Amino acid sequence: MENGLLINNAERQVKKLMGNKIKALVIDDSAVIRHLLTEILNQEPDIEVVGSAQDPIFAMNKIKNTRPNVITLDVEMPRMDGLTFLEELMKSDPIPVVMVSSLTHNGCATTLRALELGAVDYVTKPSIDIAGGVLTLGEEIAAKVRAAANAKVRRTNGRHQAFPAQGASNSRASLDTNKMSTTDRIIAIGASTGGTQAITEVITALPPSIPGIVIVQHMPPVFTKSFADRLNSISALDVKEAANGDRVLRGTALIAPGDKHMAVKRNGAMYYVEIMDGPPVNFVRPAVDVLFRSVAQHAGKNAVGVILTGMGEDGARGLKEMKEAGAYTVAQDEATSVVYGMPKKALEMGGVDRVVPLNEMAKIIGCLN
Repeated sequence: MENGLLINNAERQVKKLMGNKIKALVIDDSAVIRHLLTEILNQEPDIEVVGSAQDPIFAMNKIKNTRPNVITLDVEMPRMDGLTFLEELMKSDPIPVVMVSSLTHNGCATTLRALELGAVDYVTKPSIDIAGGVLTLGEEIAAKVRAAANAKVRRTNGRHQAFPAQGASNSRASLDTNKMSTTDRIIAIGASTGGTQAITEVITALPPSIPGIVIVQHMPPVFTKSFADRLNSISALDVKEAANGDRVLRGTALIAPGDKHMAVKRNGAMYYVEIMDGPPVNFVRPAVDVLFRSVAQHAGKNAVGVILTGMGEDGARGLKEMKEAGAYTVAQDEATSVVYGMPKKALEMGGVDRVVPLNEMAKIIGCLN
């Protein structure tokens, strides 16, 4: 009888642990990749693959039956491609998605579109020895699935609207005039997981008269240029991947290039950026802290600091330094953050003047114009 009770208790403990596991669904047209991803994730004590599917059509019933916490999703698949599926999923039944695709290096626009549609993060399949390469990415894949499980995803309509400015048709002409003068204020923005969506929402809602903006978004090389080009095409601002010596001008936004730190410097009344190598800070490069600390030093009270959704604590200390230097500092709120890591840490450290939901962020920044 006693042994029976011990077995029952053990079974209950196992069931309890299983119930707390992250439930993952793998969608990929390659049977080899499905097997590898399942093997990788099932090795983690807190993750369980509850199903796999060769395309989104097969996946739909499995989603209904298993209710996964996270989906890993390929892009190129038969019957329905990953982006179409992602868009429909986010409109009707949002579930955190991590893109796992070989297109993420050569098809930066595809990956950025996935993030814009609501994917939480992405992992790049290697172009050579895919099976072996995926195994070496096991730790990264598991970490991103784990982070995605705690992410907040929202229903989307699949579209982003550009800033509906008065006289929008001549916004670029107005911008050219703005380039004749420097900016007296500077806006520094930092973000990580979920940041591409958040930054897009903010930048596309700002007018061309806004002071110069400098941005660090945790992204690898090549992606930052594609991201900047995308924002430039849908906003009233002149957005570009920053190059060493670029001036920070009214109506412009400079995005730190992947794998390079970016700092703001000042020469008289002129702000410019320095792009540099150097060791990772907070395990990342570019680092938000590097940017924010430079802004605190060279712009002081003439700056506005904005920290958006992201995993970890990069930017929290730098934002505090900005506040101590007299800058006005703003953090995205928990309810609208995909991952409430960086803003939460900044708030805990006392570096935040105001907490704002994402849909009000552009209005707050605009008021500081």
